[in-house]
Amino acid sequence: MSTAYGLTAVSLVVAATVLIGMFGLRISRTTSDFYVASRTVSPLRNASAIGGEYLSAASFLGIAGLILAYGADMLWLPVGWTGGYLVLLVLVSAPLRRSGAYTLPDFAEARLESMTVRRVTSVLAVLIGWLYLMPQLQSAGLVLRTAAGTPVWVGTVLVAVVVTINVLSGGMRSITMVQAFQYWLKLTALAVPVLFLLIAWRQDAAPGLGGDAPPTFPERTTVSIGTDVTVRVPAPVTVEVRGRVDGAGRAGPLTLTAGEHTVARDTVVTFPAGAAVPHVADLPVRTDAEWLRPLAGREYPMYATYSLILATFLGTMGLPHVLVRFYTNPDGRAARRTTVLVLGLLGAFYLLPALYGALGRIYAPELLMTGRTDAVVLTLPGRLIGGTLGDLLGALVTAGAVAAFLSTSSGLAVSVAGVIAQDLMHGGVRSFRVATLLALLVPLGLALSVRALAVADVVGLAFALAASTFCPLLVLGIWWRRLTVAGALAGLIVGGGLAGTAVAWTIIGGPPGGLAGALLAQPAAWTVPAAFAVMIGVSLITPRSVPAGVARTMVRLHTPETLAVDRGTWHPKGA
Repeated sequence: MSTAYGLTAVSLVVAATVLIGMFGLRISRTTSDFYVASRTVSPLRNASAIGGEYLSAASFLGIAGLILAYGADMLWLPVGWTGGYLVLLVLVSAPLRRSGAYTLPDFAEARLESMTVRRVTSVLAVLIGWLYLMPQLQSAGLVLRTAAGTPVWVGTVLVAVVVTINVLSGGMRSITMVQAFQYWLKLTALAVPVLFLLIAWRQDAAPGLGGDAPPTFPERTTVSIGTDVTVRVPAPVTVEVRGRVDGAGRAGPLTLTAGEHTVARDTVVTFPAGAAVPHVADLPVRTDAEWLRPLAGREYPMYATYSLILATFLGTMGLPHVLVRFYTNPDGRAARRTTVLVLGLLGAFYLLPALYGALGRIYAPELLMTGRTDAVVLTLPGRLIGGTLGDLLGALVTAGAVAAFLSTSSGLAVSVAGVIAQDLMHGGVRSFRVATLLALLVPLGLALSVRALAVADVVGLAFALAASTFCPLLVLGIWWRRLTVAGALAGLIVGGGLAGTAVAWTIIGGPPGGLAGALLAQPAAWTVPAAFAVMIGVSLITPRSVPAGVARTMVRLHTPETLAVDRGTWHPKGA
């Protein structure tokens, strides 16, 4: 894709986002407008906005990249991320809306009548939001580098600035309009190109998937290295090099021996047709048969798979930027209808990334060497189709990717800013706007300074942290009246501490090998049960700290809004 097409696509999406956000400024005046759009969002618009917000860079770019690298095992990610909304529908959505709260810390305080629980919940909500924001900003740098050749930091800073302008313009009401537009843009940006890609694949004589050999270059291929990498070369091969390999400058033919080699950034390596594709050191080398077969070729595959399923199914209900959406519905019935619509919209979208991952295995195997497997969606249109049509489809995919991290970043910024404004400031529109700057500065600094990981991996860690903290708080808080203040605090601290340690270890230094590495890379299987067990156990031994108003709160959570009696009837706050 030419730079002109890429820059045009980015510019159009940014301009549309800012214009729609500015329109929201005209109709956003009150504090309720900024926090929950005055609870007037219809189910279809809210479902579209949730789809726009939830389908982040991890969904648009990351799933396809992980499927390219790891194969069938990664299909659990879209299944889990969609199934998480089914759990949300059954257990959380309607009672949460009836709580009348603005944010998750509001719910925690109302249910447990404790400012201490509220403060701990606020800290966790901000940390999860920052952890989710960081890979969105890093993905922005990757997309602009691929589309326009800019340095990685340019895209990161650009998205942070655009999101700041958008959120400051109109808060939740503005963001709802933007995200609803961006969902349909993202669906179009994946669906239209994949039709042309499948037609090109059917007309091509390229081999399919299923052989007993690792990927090879189908033709003479030039690979540009964007960052320093260590690669494993499976067999000796003579290549053409311009740049630095193993610490020495090279310009001409070079024979790479079998084993590990370091390749510096901005190095260009040309491989002959039929050569085996070197893999980045931390990616597994799999034959096509292993790639197609679940639970093949990885350490502790059964544990990793079930831990991933647990994190994605239970983590969705603990994401602050997802939960805040249910406060924008008029009532609990609308919240349930919204969730059902979301399931349909997510299911339609998640059919597509797997196709990009499979086609990338055939036509873009060099991404396994550069480590930039997240770029497979951006690479394929130019690789399979080429010409003006390939450029136009590449520009459409780029537009969808920009919409992906803009919409998710906007939703995260709103949710994190809402928590900061209410719990660290005095509330109100002015505090919300100042909090928006704080909500974006920290993840921006992390995105620029922390090593880049696969975007879906980092988002998966955010899900594990959410599943280990807010999931037990919500499920027990809504459905178990014996939950105590001491139990909630103990569970949040234990679950958050264990999952947070695993997350920090993985991001900063990478997990070690063996069982310890599997436990740290996918912590939900042991941190979620630990959080539930501690929350229940401590609550049972501290019955005196059950909130005094728990009976009234439980009635509020579970009484339909349509129920109205002259005497003794509770009328929902904000209904």
